Amino acid sequence: MLKLRGLNSMEVAVGLAVPVFVYILLAVVKFLWKFWQFKRVGMQFPSPPFHWLHGNLHLTDGYFGEKFLATTREVVEKHPRAHALWLSPLVVGVQLTHPETIKQLLRVSTKKSADYDQLRPWLGNGLIMSDGDVWKVHRRLLTPAFHFDVLKQYVSVYNKAAEQLIETLSKFAENRDSFEMFQQASLCTMEVILQCAFSSGGMSEQTKRDYVAAVHGIGLLSAERDFNPIYAFFTSIYNLSPGGREFNRLCEFIHGTADSIIKTRRQQLDNHDEVVGQKKRLDFIDILLTARDEDGRGLTDVEIRQEVDTFLFAGHDTTASALSWTLYSLAQHPHHQDKVLEEVNHLLSGRDDDTIQWDDLPKLPYLTMCLKEAMRLHTPVPHISRATKEKCVIEGVNIPKDMYMGISIYGLNHNPAVWGPDHMEFDPSRFHADRLKDMDSHAFIPFSVGQRNCIGQNFALNEEKVLLARLIHKFVFAVDPSRPAVKEMGIVMRARGGMWMKVTPVS
Repeated sequence: MLKLRGLNSMEVAVGLAVPVFVYILLAVVKFLWKFWQFKRVGMQFPSPPFHWLHGNLHLTDGYFGEKFLATTREVVEKHPRAHALWLSPLVVGVQLTHPETIKQLLRVSTKKSADYDQLRPWLGNGLIMSDGDVWKVHRRLLTPAFHFDVLKQYVSVYNKAAEQLIETLSKFAENRDSFEMFQQASLCTMEVILQCAFSSGGMSEQTKRDYVAAVHGIGLLSAERDFNPIYAFFTSIYNLSPGGREFNRLCEFIHGTADSIIKTRRQQLDNHDEVVGQKKRLDFIDILLTARDEDGRGLTDVEIRQEVDTFLFAGHDTTASALSWTLYSLAQHPHHQDKVLEEVNHLLSGRDDDTIQWDDLPKLPYLTMCLKEAMRLHTPVPHISRATKEKCVIEGVNIPKDMYMGISIYGLNHNPAVWGPDHMEFDPSRFHADRLKDMDSHAFIPFSVGQRNCIGQNFALNEEKVLLARLIHKFVFAVDPSRPAVKEMGIVMRARGGMWMKVTPVS
């Protein structure tokens, strides 16, 4: 009996092991077959010089900096429509850099690509990260927070934030000190999004500084992770590394900040400090807290926090990048800065104060041209990516399901076939109304494109116009020649080591 039971146990073990082994084997074969398909696609597109071990990464300087951007410009000049980018001999993605190839992708059903997954511990399944029905429901829910009539009421917040920034920069001007522009811009735009979207101005200055630093740190750590295939593919191993532990620590701090904002606002609503139904507008946070579906169910606490994390990031970091690079461009080209100042002076002539009103925003065409040209030249959001949900054809190449497809916005913005051979020059006239008539609708996409374009793009543009007008009216901006800005491409375009500038009062 004992022998029989032992034999039966062995048979059971073998019976279980065989299907498990077959399952694992099939999974490995499927994995390798998919990678072979992707590699076959990548080989049909042109590529920068390829290294057998590092793919194209040997062409970078250890991070996505000036060397990588120069390589991108070189390959786009030779191959303006699309090229392959290899992160290893196996890992490849197709980079689209022309309006026509971008349109080809947009006609295909797509989803978020796997490279966004490493940001999920930070942003969860918020609007940037979600797909399908979740994205549709949340997008529809949050769109009213950025309605035209709501945006009008934010102009006073932009002006107040501008005055606070002017006060800070005045101290640097008085002492003739240089300052780091990204830090100052980020603190300003952080205050704006807190006031406009979260009914909150109570975050301490130190917490704001820590939050801005945390977002910056996450961006750097995410970019560094891309250079280590083991960390990029195996999250459990990455979490044990020093970088992984720091990444998770920063995520915890950011989540705690969001939870504090949510808790404070929920208490205010429960205590009837403000009756939401009597307000002229619903803040973003109020919409999240009060939304109900047809069955009376609201968003979960986790869903609310993920959207708060998403909009705290998107509402300050990209805007700070656009503001900083625009001021940097104007500092590099004083004659353009003078023309913006002349336009603002004319607008404010005869007024009792420097406040920019809602009706003033269309009356700043040259400032707007300079802003858009700086966003083209420096590209605050340099890259977005998708994965195909179905087979398709792009540039005559058969693309399989789940293929990584990148839209290199930086490559598009420096494509000579789109912008001409002088694409490295700062030329605001590119965005003059007479030239815009002939511009392809997909040639300039700083806020992405298609149905997943940035929900807050008008909010951001209005904020940037007010801040720029107020700052240029008050100061002359100059680059600190001892500390030139060196680009660093992460989630947003930054300056490695900071963007150091000086200001003097307008005489």
